[in-house]
Amino acid sequence: MATIQKRVAKDGATSYKVQVRLKGFSPEIATFDRLTDAKQWATKTEADMRAGRHFGQSKRHTFHELADEYLKHAAKLRSYTDRARQIDYWRKVFGVDTLDAITAQRIGKQRDKLLEGQTVRFTTPAMGNQEQDAKRERGKRTGATVNRYMAALSACLAYGVKTLQWLERNPCERVQKPSENKGRVRFLSDDERERLLAACKPHADLYLAVALSLTTGARQSEIMTLRWPQIDFARKTISLADTKNGDARTLPLVGEAFALLQERAKVRSLTDDHIFPPTSAARKSDHLDLRAPWLSALKAASVENFHWHDMRHTAASYLTMSGISSVALAKFLGHRTLQMVARYSHLSDEHVVATGETLAARLGV
Repeated sequence: MATIQKRVAKDGATSYKVQVRLKGFSPEIATFDRLTDAKQWATKTEADMRAGRHFGQSKRHTFHELADEYLKHAAKLRSYTDRARQIDYWRKVFGVDTLDAITAQRIGKQRDKLLEGQTVRFTTPAMGNQEQDAKRERGKRTGATVNRYMAALSACLAYGVKTLQWLERNPCERVQKPSENKGRVRFLSDDERERLLAACKPHADLYLAVALSLTTGARQSEIMTLRWPQIDFARKTISLADTKNGDARTLPLVGEAFALLQERAKVRSLTDDHIFPPTSAARKSDHLDLRAPWLSALKAASVENFHWHDMRHTAASYLTMSGISSVALAKFLGHRTLQMVARYSHLSDEHVVATGETLAARLGV
């Protein structure tokens, strides 16, 4: 409903302050010199609100302003660096535009530009010839990468809707996301696993980190940033409070990893509670850099096309082939939904057949 207040200034000038309040919308206020103009504005504003044509605050704020407010809020995210970079990209696109000008159609066009854009990665490996290597084509962004940019924009606009109330609706909700591939599933065979562990064993830090990664399915960052207070030898568990999705998680501390950690605990540093503290030469990192010995171990073990994160896939794949349910696997890996563990479903076919044979035998058919 609209309310109009008449105001008389000291010099005798008259003005009319109008306030329109409607459930589901932020109050709109305006001032006019004439009562007729005030009534017309109130009628039109209320009608636009009811018809979904009213933008109100979105006409008064730019994307720059929204991005500034959102990044203050997002500073606590683990992925803040990436999120800030993605928001800076959208600043270049929308910048000084007011929020009402950011439509689903404009976002859709920018999505297509992102998909066509080139990355710094080449489509073919270097051959050692500078002239030929300079002519190599660069790859295009994947659907997954573009979706990360879209997610950043959507989170920013959603903050404008829910928290700041500068927008009535998030236009990203009406923009279709690019399709993504099913994801990489590369895991170690039994022979590869034995060779890799043997190659890692001479390097104590690397061997412990690899053993922990394989037996817990944890991400590399979760393993390398572990601190002693997170270890509970009595319960044989590792506690993770600061995970990728923000949920606390408990990891099992079993097998050789348990024994190795017990030995390391006897000689741990009194000044640094990191399990893998950085070397004295490290300037920025807060943990040990194992990249060089890791690459050397892969080469020595003749294990190709394998990344550290694939040890997480290895743990998940072995569990799937052992018959663990998707729900249990999702909890083990720390996924909130079953979508991320669906990639391993084909590995459970043998277990499904064995289960069916058990059922057939029980039924006598």
